[in-house]
Amino acid sequence: MSAEHEHYDAQMTAFLEELWGEGYLSPGGPEEVARVLEGLDLTGKSVLDIGCGSGAITLALAQEYGAGHVTGIDVEDTVCSAASARIKAAGAQNTVTIMKVAPGPLPFGPAQFDVVFSKDAIIHIGDKEALAHDVFRVLKPGGWFTASDWMISHDDAPSPEMAAYIKAEGLDFEMASPVRYDAALRSAGFDQIRIVNRNPWYTAKATGELEELDITRRADFIARVGEEFLNDNIITWRAMLHVLETGEHCPHHLRGRKP
Repeated sequence: MSAEHEHYDAQMTAFLEELWGEGYLSPGGPEEVARVLEGLDLTGKSVLDIGCGSGAITLALAQEYGAGHVTGIDVEDTVCSAASARIKAAGAQNTVTIMKVAPGPLPFGPAQFDVVFSKDAIIHIGDKEALAHDVFRVLKPGGWFTASDWMISHDDAPSPEMAAYIKAEGLDFEMASPVRYDAALRSAGFDQIRIVNRNPWYTAKATGELEELDITRRADFIARVGEEFLNDNIITWRAMLHVLETGEHCPHHLRGRKP
C-alpha cells in the first residue's frame, strides 16, 4: 500500500460510508463480509485484518464472529484514527488492536494468527507473490487466509477503458488476475485454495449504486460531501460499471489454508 498521501481522507471516507454503511469502505456491507467468512469459525481465534479502514469490520470480527483477538492494520492516519475511536467507543480495546503500519512486509513474527482476513484492501499491494508468502508466514499451521479483492481478468496491459477507470479512481490500484493470485497462493504453500468470481454480483450492485448517487439519494450525498465531489465520483462509477460489464474488472473472493 502506498503511504505517500492519504487516499481515504475524511471526505472520501464520509462518501464511502454514506454509500456502503457506517464504518464500511468497500461494497456489500456486513452481508458481503459474511460471505467472505462463510464456513469459517472464528470463535476464540487470533485474526489479522489487513486494510482495516475505519474499523467496522475489524470490530465485527470480534463482537459478531467471536474472535478472541483481532489486530487491524492500515497505512493511513485518518482511517486508523477513526478505527481506534470506534473500538474505544465500543469498549473493545481488550479484544481489538488497531495499528498503523508502514507499507511492506507484515510486522509480525511467524505463526501468530489463526486467520488472516482482508476486504478489498490488497488491491493496493503490488507484489501479490510476496504478499502470499508473508500471509503464509504469519499464519499458524492449519490457519486460513480469506479475503476479497478487486481484480483484472488478465495480466496484460489494461484496456483503454480499464486504464481510464483506474485513472478516474485516483488510487494506487495494483490489479492482478485470478490466475496470478492462484499461482501466488500455490507457490506460497497454501492448499484448499478457492477463488470465486463476484463480478455478476458487483455489476448488479454497482448499477444500483450509480442510481443512488445520481438519482435516488443524490441530495443526501451532496449534503455530506458536496456536489462537485459527488459529480466526480459519478463519472468514476460510470467508468467502473463499463469495465464490470465487459468482465475486465472482476472482484473475487480468495481462500487458502496453511497445511
